[in-house]
Amino acid sequence: MKVVIIEDEPLTAKNLARVLRQLEPQAEIIETIDSVAGAVKWLKTNPHPDLFIMDIQLADGVSFDIFNQVVIDKPVIFSTAYNEYAIHAFKVNSIDYLLKPLDKEQLQKALEKFKKYFSAPQPKPVENWQKFADDYTHQQLPKYKERFLAHYKGSIVPIPTIKAAYFLKDTVIYLITTDGDKLITDYGTIDEIEEVVSPALFFRANRQMLIHIEQVDNYKKHDTGKIEVHLKCAPAMRVDVSREKANEFVQWLSE
Repeated sequence: MKVVIIEDEPLTAKNLARVLRQLEPQAEIIETIDSVAGAVKWLKTNPHPDLFIMDIQLADGVSFDIFNQVVIDKPVIFSTAYNEYAIHAFKVNSIDYLLKPLDKEQLQKALEKFKKYFSAPQPKPVENWQKFADDYTHQQLPKYKERFLAHYKGSIVPIPTIKAAYFLKDTVIYLITTDGDKLITDYGTIDEIEEVVSPALFFRANRQMLIHIEQVDNYKKHDTGKIEVHLKCAPAMRVDVSREKANEFVQWLSE
C-alpha cells in the first residue's frame, strides 16, 4: 500500500505516519505534502499512490482545490477539525471522513474500509467506486433540522429552516428570518447551530454569523483577500469572510 499524506501541521503529519505504520507495517508513505500548491505540483509529475490521507484546511486553501487542478482517481481519507465538509468530501473520492484529533481506532476503521473496496485482487476501479457508492447510499446520512423554535412576542414559534436568512451571535443567538424578523433562540453558540444545519445550505462566515446560501445577493473581493458579502434580506449590512475562508466560501457558493 503506497500512501501520500497531505497535512500542513508537521506534528499531526508525523503522528499520523506513526499510527499508520503501526496499523499497516507494510504501508509505504511515499510523500508528505503541506499545501495545495505543493500537492498539485507533485501530483502532476509523479505516479499517484494507492491511497491519499488529506487534511481539508491547508495553509493556502482547502484540499478540495486540488481536485479542481488535477485528476485524482484514487481513494481519499479526509481529516479535519470541522464537520461541515462531510457532504462535499463524499462528492469527490472520499472513502471516509475523520474528525481531528485523529485516534487509532478511527484510522483503523478507515483503512479497513479501504482494503474492503480497493485492495487487490479487485474489480476495475470504476466498479469499486460504484460498489462503495451503492453501499454508502444505504447508510444513514446526517439528518438536519427542518425548523427552529424561537421567541416572538411572548410566545415560542416554529420557524422553518428555509425561512432562516442567517443566525447572529450578539450576546444571545438570534435567528433573522427572510422577512427581516429578529427572533431570539435558546441556543448558546453558533457552533451548536452549525452542527444541526446542512453545510450545503449554511456557511459559517465568521464567529458571529451563519448565513443561508439563498440569501447571498452578491459579494466583493478585497485586496486583503477578504470577501464582503451582502444579503438579500439586509442589503445595507456587510458580512465579512476572512481571507482564510475566502476560497471555501466561493467553492460553497458555486456548487
